[in-house]
Amino acid sequence: MLSEAARLDEALRARGDLKLVGYMMAGHPNKKRSLELGKKLATSGIAALEIGIPFSDPLADGPVIQHAGQAALENGMTVGACLELAAAVAREGIPIVLMTYINPILSHDPRRFAAEAAQAGVAGIIVPDLPVEESEPVAGWLRSASLDTIFMVAPTTSSNRMETICERSSGFVYCVTVTGITGARSELPAGMKDLIGEVKKHTKLPVAAGFGISRPEHMKALRGSADAAVVGSAIVAEIDKGNDPVPLVKELLKACR
Repeated sequence: MLSEAARLDEALRARGDLKLVGYMMAGHPNKKRSLELGKKLATSGIAALEIGIPFSDPLADGPVIQHAGQAALENGMTVGACLELAAAVAREGIPIVLMTYINPILSHDPRRFAAEAAQAGVAGIIVPDLPVEESEPVAGWLRSASLDTIFMVAPTTSSNRMETICERSSGFVYCVTVTGITGARSELPAGMKDLIGEVKKHTKLPVAAGFGISRPEHMKALRGSADAAVVGSAIVAEIDKGNDPVPLVKELLKACR
């Protein structure tokens, strides 16, 4: 059996197509529905599922995901409850990536968080407010629990720093396509393909593009440059409206091939 870490690297590697990574907020719109949606998304054909852990000060998130996180917190969602949800969804056989901020990890205790996430079958962790230069000892504890540490590269990242980020990342490298927060956008930025190309010079890992990606034409534009696309706000917005997000996912998957 492949380790969780190997699964993520393997699952996101493009082979002529573009892989799709979905995102949902744990506990949104409520705990029970969130679990149902997680299982539906996990079996919809996506390559991996990112599950957000709600936090009161989500500095990288736009209004849609902020609102979902706030609703989840009001529903009493805790780190422990998020790990339980991740474990239940991971049983569907898809790699699960937790997206969280550093404060919830610190308040849960990083070593305990690493151990419990690994036990839940989580494949990797993204912490947007943990710079690679300050990532130890937390990143070391995550790695020692066989969890992938996924760091982010932005359009403003210098070449030297990009190299460090790529060296310290495992599973995949997350390429933030815009300077700013998450949220669906009508057009992808002009320099995006150059940025992805630059990242690929520094790593053999799959490169996933995220932030602002929401439409079939975005998928078509990314095919051939990125290995994977992360779609968050568009899926969360569907859930927020009370809709089933799977038809949107299927439409995006069609454009990935």
